[in-house]
Amino acid sequence: MDSSDVEEGSPAVVPGRNRRRMQSVRMVDVARLADVSPSTVSLYLRRPSSVAPHTGSTIERAIKELGYVPNMVAGGLAAAGSRVVSIIVPSLRNAFFAETVSAMEALLARQGFHILIGHTEYSLEREEELVRAALSWAPAAIVLTGLNHADTTRTMLAANRTPVVEMWETGDASIDINVGFSHAEVGGMAARHLISRGRTRLAFLGARLEEDTRAAQRCEGFRSACVEAGIEPQVVRHSAPASTEAGGILLARALAQGAYDGFACSNDTVALGVVFEAQRRGIRIPRTFSLIGFGDLEFGSFCDPSLTTIRPSADLIAKNVTELVLARINGEPDIEKGYRVEVGASIIVRGSS
Repeated sequence: MDSSDVEEGSPAVVPGRNRRRMQSVRMVDVARLADVSPSTVSLYLRRPSSVAPHTGSTIERAIKELGYVPNMVAGGLAAAGSRVVSIIVPSLRNAFFAETVSAMEALLARQGFHILIGHTEYSLEREEELVRAALSWAPAAIVLTGLNHADTTRTMLAANRTPVVEMWETGDASIDINVGFSHAEVGGMAARHLISRGRTRLAFLGARLEEDTRAAQRCEGFRSACVEAGIEPQVVRHSAPASTEAGGILLARALAQGAYDGFACSNDTVALGVVFEAQRRGIRIPRTFSLIGFGDLEFGSFCDPSLTTIRPSADLIAKNVTELVLARINGEPDIEKGYRVEVGASIIVRGSS
C-alpha cells in the first residue's frame, strides 16, 4: 500500500477569520508535521512495529494533533482488510471465550490490528453467516472456535486465501491450523480424578450437549474412561444453555434416577448450580458426592465448597493464536496447513472432591 491508498482522511476544523471551515487532513499533512515521508506514515498505519519506536511516536503525535483518521475503505477493501482480524466464538457470555478474545485483542492491537467479533450461540448456520460477512471485509485472518463447521463454511474458506486459525480444540479435521487441546482427554481426566477418590457411581451432567460439540466430547471422554475402569456411568442432559439454573435442574434429575457419589459437569457454571442445589437440599459436598467442573472460572475458588475443576490454558491459547495469525499474515514458511499447537489442561483440586 502506498500513500495513495489512504490519502483522503478525516475532516479537520481549521479556524478562519470569522468562522470555522472543514478541510480534509491528508496523509501528506501528517508526514509533513512528523517530518517523515508519506510512505513511512503508510507503513506505520499498516504495521506499527515495522517503524522505529521514536518515529512511530512522532507520527502518532502528528495524527492526534491533526485529528487524522485514515479512510481505509476509500483506498480499497484489501488495504482495510490487512489490519482486521475476524474472531468468531460461540458465546461472549461464556467467560472462557470472552477472556480469550480480550487477550487476543490486546496482543493484536500492539501490532496495529483491529478485530471484528461475532458470536454464533452454538449455531453452525449463524457461524456461516458471520464467516460470509467477515470475508466481505477481506480480513487479514479469521479465527474460529472448534473444528465443527457447516460444509458451506468450509467451502467458502477453502475458496478464499484468508488464513484460518481454529482455537479451543485440536484434531485432524482442521480447515487450516489449530490451537487447543483434546476435550475427550479432559473428560477422561475428570473421570479418573473421581475414581481416584474412590467414587464408583458416576454421572456426567451436561447442558446443551447436542449443540456444544466440545462439551459432548468431554462427556464421551468421561464415559470412555469410566468404562475402561469397569464403571458404567450415566449421562444426564439438559437442552438449555449452561447456567447455574441448569446445574440445579441436572442435579435434581440425577438424584431422581438414583444414588451417585461422583459428578462431572460440562462446565463450572453448571457445577456451581449443583453446589447451590445441594445446599438447598441439605446435601454436603464432598461427603455425599464429589464434584468436578471445567473452566476454572473465578468463582470456583470462593464458593463453598471451593470447586475442583479442570483449567484450560486460555492464556496460552490466546498467545499462540495471535502468534500464528501474525506468522501467517507475514508469510512465514514454517506455518503450513495442518500445523497444530497443543496447550493441554490441568486439574485444580479443591474442596468439592
